[in-house]
This record gives sequence, structure tokens and C-alpha cells, in this order.
Amino acid sequence: MSEPKVIVVTGGSKGIGLAVVQDLLKASHKVVLVARSPMGVSDLLKDYPEQIKFLAADMTVPDTAHRAVELALLSYGKLDGVVVNHGVLTPITRLAESSIEDWKTHYDVNVFSALSIVKEAIPHLRATKGRIIFVSSGAAVKAYTAWGAYGSSKAALNSICRHVAVEEPDITAVAVSPGRVDTDMQKELRDKGQGVMSDNDYAGFVSAFEEGQLNKPEWPARVIAKLSLEAKPDLSGKYVAWNGPEVEEYREKQ
Repeated sequence: MSEPKVIVVTGGSKGIGLAVVQDLLKASHKVVLVARSPMGVSDLLKDYPEQIKFLAADMTVPDTAHRAVELALLSYGKLDGVVVNHGVLTPITRLAESSIEDWKTHYDVNVFSALSIVKEAIPHLRATKGRIIFVSSGAAVKAYTAWGAYGSSKAALNSICRHVAVEEPDITAVAVSPGRVDTDMQKELRDKGQGVMSDNDYAGFVSAFEEGQLNKPEWPARVIAKLSLEAKPDLSGKYVAWNGPEVEEYREKQ
């Protein structure tokens, strides 16, 4: 077996992030998991004591990105990849009723803290010809009523991904849409979106849940995990769907 790789995963304690971490650990790689809460992490720390380090921190705190990368280097001696998975959905508010302060808070989470981990990781990923995988969203390329903050922040991530690709030829950066996934974020929009989102959009998300049409987190997570290890340079700068033709070779048959 080739030498294990070292991957930082943000927002790794639940949902897609946790599933990515589990995939990497099962494949004998090493992970620095960053999340605000230890919930969901204790079993991994017990089962994979030599393969995982946990940093309990908020990504919006200025030194968190530095601490995450430093933990990878001090613990495992290198950094091969970063999965930028953390993010928030709210505020779910139409533009005319929105709060600029709420948008600033949202962008601190979804954009600026993501940029901070990218900036911190770049020098070390140059050395390993590593990878940055951004967990994006279909909302980055399609507008939903009251999703202005979320959709535009994910579009910003896609743009950051493209800029990494043109500025850093030794690093492969890919933005991945996981589709509609059965996570806490989907529950949040069902709880808070009624009467704010368009009726058709809201009904579509509710019916997808009720009819069992949401993706399991493990499905896109397998693709994201494999891309963090093996994404080829010809994907750099691209925005892809987890089940799209561009990433077929990274996807196991479900």
C-alpha cells in the first residue's frame, strides 16, 4: 500500500463531513477533523487513535485555520489535502427583508473562513502536489427565493476554486455539488423555509424528503474523499456534480 495521506476536513463531525472522515480512516489515511462540537467524534478517536486528530474550534476564529494546518504538520509531518465542508444555510430571507449584518456573519462562515484554510494550506499543498475539495451546492448556479446568502456564498467558493486552479498549478482544486442530501441542513430549510421560500421550491424539498429521494451522506462523501486523495489535474478549477460524468472514475456504483 502507498503511504497514507493526511487530509484536513472541516465541519467533520456530522453529515457529509463525518462520512468523508469515515471513508478516509477506513482506507488507512490520516485525518485532522475540525468541528465546533465533539459530538459524533468520540467513537472515531477511540477506534482510530493513530489516524485522527480532533480540533474543537470554530472556523471563523482567526487562528483556527493555522491551528488545523499546524496540527496536521506536527502530528503527521505533511499535508496532502483539505476538504472545505463547513458551512451554514441561514439566513433564509428575501433580499428586501434581509439584514446586511446577517449576511456578513454568513459570509464569515461560508466564504472568509473557507478562504482562511485555503490560504493557510497552500504552501504545504504545493510541496505535496495536494488537493483542495470544496463542498459546493446546486444553489451556487441556481437561484432559490430567500437563498441569496447561501447561493451567493457557494458561488464565491466556486470562484475561489477556479482562482486556486489558475494561481497554483501544483494544487488540484475541485468544487463538488453533493445534491440534496439528508442532513441537518435539509431539516433546517424544511423547518424555516415555509412562507419565505417560493411555495413550489419549498414543496419540492419537502416532497423529496417525504418520498425518500434525498441522497444519503455516504454517497457524495465517497466521491469527495476519493477526490481529496486522487483528483487529477484536469479537474482543477471545475465545479462538478458528485454523480456527474466528470467524476465517474471516482464514484463507486451505489
